[in-house]
Amino acid sequence: MRIAVSGPPGSGKTTVSALVAKALGHELVLVGQVFRRMAEERGIGLDVLGSLAEEDETIDKELDRRTITIAESKKDVVLEGRLTAALLRKYDIPTFTVYVDAPEEVRAARIAKREGKDPAIVLGEMRTREHSERKRYKAIYGIDPSDCLAYDLWLDSRSMTPEELTDIIVKEAKRRHDEDTRQSEEGI
Repeated sequence: MRIAVSGPPGSGKTTVSALVAKALGHELVLVGQVFRRMAEERGIGLDVLGSLAEEDETIDKELDRRTITIAESKKDVVLEGRLTAALLRKYDIPTFTVYVDAPEEVRAARIAKREGKDPAIVLGEMRTREHSERKRYKAIYGIDPSDCLAYDLWLDSRSMTPEELTDIIVKEAKRRHDEDTRQSEEGI
């Protein structure tokens, strides 16, 4: 089963994606790593490529193309990225889509702890980045990656452990797989 996990920075999507992939024996694809590879291929830093992407939408389009190619070529995979679930849904690639979220103050505190920064500074940076990304995604794709109607499952990670979130996702993925198998066998 193909599973796409999206969410804002600090929501826990990367941690949960890795745990889901491990629990199901699926391959894990981090779209951020694909973007890093693109920067390496160009011989530039990740921050430079990110800045260029704000001015040149062909960079995002190339990342999309690579992500779609990976998704279409793999059946049992967990793909993690800010826009991945919305992108795969837009291109009608059958995928169980999950959005992991948390209030921005919680996410800022997590990022601050991880990076050893002041939470107030992280919150400001996060708001700026998310506003920029939301504008860019709307202009380029006509989608809002935080639209809860675009996902099969929406989880708030503020008061759950990564393991609890993983259990919910794995149970729902298995339920959907079993239902798809049953319908296929019945010719529905």
